[in-house]
Amino acid sequence: MITFDALTLKAFVKENGNFFVDSRIQKIQQPTRRDFIIYIRKSGESRKLYININPQLHHICFMSKENEGKRRIEIPQKPPMFCMLLRKHLENARICKINQPENERIFEIYAESYNELNEKIYLCLAIELMGKHSNIILYNYDTNIILGCAHNVGSEKSRERELAGTLPYIYPPKQIKNNILEYNGGIDYENLQNDFHLFSKAFAEQCKGKNINELKSYVNLINITPAISADNKFYSLYGNLISSPIPQKDVNTMIDSYFAYYQEKDKLNSLKTHFLTTVRQRINKTQNSLQKMTSQIKREENCDKYRLYGDLIMANLYSNKDYTDKITVYDYENNKNIIIDLNPVLTLKENANKFYKQYNKGKISKQKLSELKEELAQNFEYLKQLEYSINNAETYEDLIEISPEIEPSEKSTDRKKQRATEPEQVIINGYTIFIGKNNRQNDYIVSKLSKDEDLWFHTKDCAGSHVLLRGENPDNNTIFECAKIAKKYSSGSMSSKVGVIYTKRKYLKKPPKANLGYVTYKNEKEIVID
Repeated sequence: MITFDALTLKAFVKENGNFFVDSRIQKIQQPTRRDFIIYIRKSGESRKLYININPQLHHICFMSKENEGKRRIEIPQKPPMFCMLLRKHLENARICKINQPENERIFEIYAESYNELNEKIYLCLAIELMGKHSNIILYNYDTNIILGCAHNVGSEKSRERELAGTLPYIYPPKQIKNNILEYNGGIDYENLQNDFHLFSKAFAEQCKGKNINELKSYVNLINITPAISADNKFYSLYGNLISSPIPQKDVNTMIDSYFAYYQEKDKLNSLKTHFLTTVRQRINKTQNSLQKMTSQIKREENCDKYRLYGDLIMANLYSNKDYTDKITVYDYENNKNIIIDLNPVLTLKENANKFYKQYNKGKISKQKLSELKEELAQNFEYLKQLEYSINNAETYEDLIEISPEIEPSEKSTDRKKQRATEPEQVIINGYTIFIGKNNRQNDYIVSKLSKDEDLWFHTKDCAGSHVLLRGENPDNNTIFECAKIAKKYSSGSMSSKVGVIYTKRKYLKKPPKANLGYVTYKNEKEIVID
């Protein structure tokens, strides 16, 4: 992506300047520490001015309803302190003028307001869109004293310019560059952004090869044609400067759509990373528990020898003396003599009973551990399936659908009763194929969509989607195509060989209290996809 530059801001101000002047600020919201929404109304029309001071996504625009949804904006119940300050001084204030200081990425909103003594004062909201230095500052225009900032800048962060309440507001240091409108010499296109104002790195790249007159017309915003490239990598005020341009209605729409796309993508990646971290922690914990459980079961497997010791002692009860520390007996199971260590303070019969107790304890422990291990193994398989679903999620809605499985909410209803979205469908040779994207859809396919004679497909020994072939007596080619789909939608999609099992729906069984999407099967067949 490319960043918001001074020329784009200049075009935005030129396009929307008339709407700002004599409008009123109705409401101010601050969804996060870097997002602000200002409701502005004029002549019966209301617009939402969206301000973002994220270092990578800084921009300003009037936000459409569609792109508001893409940004996943959630208003907190308790507004931050800076938002309260803005509401106190700016709500219901009249905007008397706007300004962009020459060649700067600063947008200034000047508003008429009233102080505690009901005296008219002039305030300025300076929106600085300067990468990692992006900020919003409210200051008194009459006194030039800062009332508050989105984030303060102390001497430890900047030696040249401190920003905090009660300090005077000063502009950032001027960049030493030339004004291309006053220049008539040759152009060094490699250093265009360093030599002249209003040329960002991305815009300078787009302008390579253009003559001086064309560059001047660009800076003067003559015949602008806002556009976004088809791959969403670039935007430009002049569509002919980028490849595969998609024309936009106006400058504001271009800014709004371009940055909303990246904000949605950023939200998706952030949530996906958060979910993967949570699930992988649970996977590691379950895996460690399985390893410990396996070691305990191996130790308990020796419990059979205690039963043998007890039997041998009882068989030789009258040929040996009580209260001895060991006896030698013939092991009739292994055809050899063995020595059994005893507790000398106990009789032979008491020693035999002690061994029987150890045997029974080990037998019960082994049984309980095996049951727990099976439960852990099912949970491990479920978590691996959940990890696959997160990696496979393509939209924010896909992640929201599986979020109750990752972070169950106390306020939500039973997660197993929440309805899944419709699974993906494809048609192959006249048969309908259903593909589950996550555990909820997998469960929905098996529980609601399938019939007894339908075929169910799943990759063997790896997480993946449940694939359902609806219809009776499909030919071998259709079955093979479904197996290929099952491989494609699995964690083994990039493997050279993957086994895909399939069976009829009537041979599937969902154990009681099993996790979403978990089934057992029988009478299965296997296809190896090479």
